[in-house]
Amino acid sequence: MKEIIVQNNDSGQRLDKFLQKYLREASKGFLYKMLRKKNIKLNGSQAEGKEILATGDQVILYLADETIQKFRGDVAQQKYPQTELAILYEDANVALLDKPAGMLSQKAKKEDISLVEYFLGYLQGREEWQPGDTFTPGICNRLDRNTSGIVIAGKSLAGSQKMSELLKERMVDKYYLTIVEGVMKKPEVIRGYLRKDSKTNQVAVYDQAGQGRSYIETGYEPLMDNGSYTLLRVKLITGKTHQIRGHLGSIGHPLLGDVKYGGMRYRGLSGYLLHSSEIYFPELAGACGELSGRCVKAPLPQRFNRIKKELFGGKI
Repeated sequence: MKEIIVQNNDSGQRLDKFLQKYLREASKGFLYKMLRKKNIKLNGSQAEGKEILATGDQVILYLADETIQKFRGDVAQQKYPQTELAILYEDANVALLDKPAGMLSQKAKKEDISLVEYFLGYLQGREEWQPGDTFTPGICNRLDRNTSGIVIAGKSLAGSQKMSELLKERMVDKYYLTIVEGVMKKPEVIRGYLRKDSKTNQVAVYDQAGQGRSYIETGYEPLMDNGSYTLLRVKLITGKTHQIRGHLGSIGHPLLGDVKYGGMRYRGLSGYLLHSSEIYFPELAGACGELSGRCVKAPLPQRFNRIKKELFGGKI
């Protein structure tokens, strides 16, 4: 027999969905059969599976320990990698991580180790989460491998849902720093339509709408130039794959070192310079109230700082 007390992360969902996550190797047919036979009860009573769970509810599995272990699988024994993460902000529901350039946000292949795995290892090491829990923390936005800076991670279901909602509704203002080729003097908001080629993992930007094209909007503010290069503060208004790189490249100002979008190689630089530097949250209440009205900033990486000083000296 196993008694489970429903926690905040599992409240608000149907009992059958909870059981499918908890006994992840069991078939739906088996679970519904156990409900019908009263081998699984909710708060001491027979349940159908469509009941909505609340914090503090009691789910009882009248199953042998061996059966429970079998259907739980070996996920609970998994150990996630441990590394030192740069945490810019953290509360019970949300963490803001400073991703280094060169690290994947999410794994592309099964054998990859990404920011997600390191974040889970961080939480596992602090005993705030364990494999086998029905909710798995994760990230809410992604950065390209070679882009550094702020990534929002949800530690709780409520935090993940709220952050995903804010990002979808464009209620979070995100700013990036980059260095581009050429001289740009005035702040602008540029608009266009982006189409991604999944075979080449490259995007093209068009002036007109068309099949497979998504509307994009990018704002930028020149901070300094040296006659050949410009340091830009970019506001990502929409958020599409390679948007900043493709959009700036399409107007003749590719990112320094971004050969994929028309840039020239720069000595000592592998790839390009793009850093998610600032994020502004709206007024919030409830589970994410601690982030209400906050601005969180990520310091420039050492590589970016070095090249910035080479190009602009001590002016900035």
